[in-house]
Amino acid sequence: MIILACDHAGYKLKEEIKAFFNSENISAIDVGCYSPDKVDYPDLAKAGVERVLENKQNVGIFICGTGIGMSMVANRNPQIRAALCTSKITASLSRKHNDANVLVLAGRYTSKRKAIKMIKIFLTTDFEKGRHQERIKKF
Repeated sequence: MIILACDHAGYKLKEEIKAFFNSENISAIDVGCYSPDKVDYPDLAKAGVERVLENKQNVGIFICGTGIGMSMVANRNPQIRAALCTSKITASLSRKHNDANVLVLAGRYTSKRKAIKMIKIFLTTDFEKGRHQERIKKF
């Protein structure tokens, strides 16, 4: 399952992503926020992390203004590998090399079109294991 979480600065992009998911019949769970009213990103990141950890197959898409805050909060949990991605290549490598289970986007600096491209790559790229698995064990 895909878990969506955002703060007020990521709300618009999250809603655009949800509309895309609906048009493609992709299921997702939205843990908030549910309006552009100001909220504290740590609360939403923690709610998203909780849901991602319910099943090893779950992945998250977390969005805040810059993506930095959501990344910092999510990565405090040792089972989360949240990657702030800004391009198709970083989305791909976050999965191939780091087995990322949360894609973090910058709501203020990422267009809907670019976000959807990164999401498609993130959701369809497999972890390469091998030498990368050994590095992840060091986390």
